[in-house]
Amino acid sequence: MRFEDHWTVATLAGIRDLTPDIREFTLRPDDSAGQPYAVGSHIKVGVLIDGQPDVRSYSLIGEAAPGLYRIAVRRAEDSRGGSRYLWSLAPGARLNIAAPASLMQLDWQREHYCLVAGGIGITPLLGAAQALLRKTPNVSLHYAVRSRRDAAYADELAALLGDRMTIHAADEGRRLVMTGLFAGLPRNAAVLFCGPMRMLEEARRAWSADGRVATDLSYETFGSSGQFAAEPFRVRLRDSGEEFVVPRDRTMLDVLNAAGHEIIADCRRGECGICAVDVVEVDGTIDHRDVFFSAAQKADNRKLCPCVSRAHGVVTIDTLERSDAV
Repeated sequence: MRFEDHWTVATLAGIRDLTPDIREFTLRPDDSAGQPYAVGSHIKVGVLIDGQPDVRSYSLIGEAAPGLYRIAVRRAEDSRGGSRYLWSLAPGARLNIAAPASLMQLDWQREHYCLVAGGIGITPLLGAAQALLRKTPNVSLHYAVRSRRDAAYADELAALLGDRMTIHAADEGRRLVMTGLFAGLPRNAAVLFCGPMRMLEEARRAWSADGRVATDLSYETFGSSGQFAAEPFRVRLRDSGEEFVVPRDRTMLDVLNAAGHEIIADCRRGECGICAVDVVEVDGTIDHRDVFFSAAQKADNRKLCPCVSRAHGVVTIDTLERSDAV
């Protein structure tokens, strides 16, 4: 396992609306002063979906503050229910949370850094900007949003970065073009990205096309986003022939585990690959929503991460379970 979760109870100490659709939650852990955390860290939060316990991951906002964690949650009616649950809470509510963890790798020896955010993807980059600016003034931010009113933390970031922050508002016709952005960066620059999957794939293609080193593009992602809108689909198990419907608001991993087919998982964000299963046959299309497999591996459709990836139609998988296994 990449992470061994250590859970504690926290009190919802405060709520602040950042935009019409984004709300900040301040959490105070009961049993500690709040652990320090690295750039790009997130915490897992216990939620209730239709009365059933579940887990969601949220990026931590800003640098560590004594005794407090901050997360920001975009309310999405078409989500799996985590945002609706958190938005229903009032200060004083009690939540189970796991200790911070991070998958983002950052080379602290660079002289130039470019931060790229899409929508709610700004959340881990506020702390990154704070930390990097203590090292070098050569930090820029490109922030893509539908409208300026959707730009959470814009005031804080403007105070930090001044004219080194550019807001790309779609309703103003200022779309962020990755090829142009990356072509203008110094050759030794490092990029930190956080945004939806479609935007990440665009960034990866542009980064590669510009002849950049792949490891110089670090990213945090929200793995629930995909190439297509979520819809119910069916998953079939090769050996038993069992077939299950995966609803729009649940993951394949959740459905299989609830049915007694225990799939080992860790990050549940499509980043670690521990839950990956073999794909035997596809009658339809797989919507790979992970960042673990390469574009070539996704095109082969031989494996998928059931914690985030979905399908249109029917996908037959092999979980490697065997009824005669001891």
